[in-house]
Amino acid sequence: MEIIEIFGLQFVLSLTVIGLIAAWRVGPWLDRLELRDALFWLTVPHAFRHLGMVFLVPGVVAPNLPDTFSSAAAYGDLLAGILAIITLIALQRRWAAMLPLAWVTSIVGLVDLVNALSHVSVVPYLHAAWYIPAFLVPLLIVTHVMTLSRLAAHIRSPIPTPTQD
Repeated sequence: MEIIEIFGLQFVLSLTVIGLIAAWRVGPWLDRLELRDALFWLTVPHAFRHLGMVFLVPGVVAPNLPDTFSSAAAYGDLLAGILAIITLIALQRRWAAMLPLAWVTSIVGLVDLVNALSHVSVVPYLHAAWYIPAFLVPLLIVTHVMTLSRLAAHIRSPIPTPTQD
């Protein structure tokens, strides 16, 4: 198999397994929680997106990894991670802006992932950072979809959301 085919297979299988776990176990559990708590747990993985800064570390990725990818992916992940941390704080403290922050965090994070995935030609240059798009990106995509679907459902049928204590 070619490198891109191996990556594609790993990506699809990771997305499938994570999607099934989300549908069978995580989603039903989150459905029993208050929206704020469900969003908290769905945001937690995104608070670790600072790990994407590894795309700028020589030796971890190939020296010829295109800067157009590495900078956009690294700083896009950093922004998404910082937004996630702010959102976690807002959800924990019940800030009035917690739901708008959850929207922004998920939209910005998903756009960043779609942009990074559009550069599939860089896969051979990822070296030790291969695990990020092969495993973590599917996890992040699934949690973004779960977040956005809950936020959209909340708009259609709003449940009163408590403000800051």
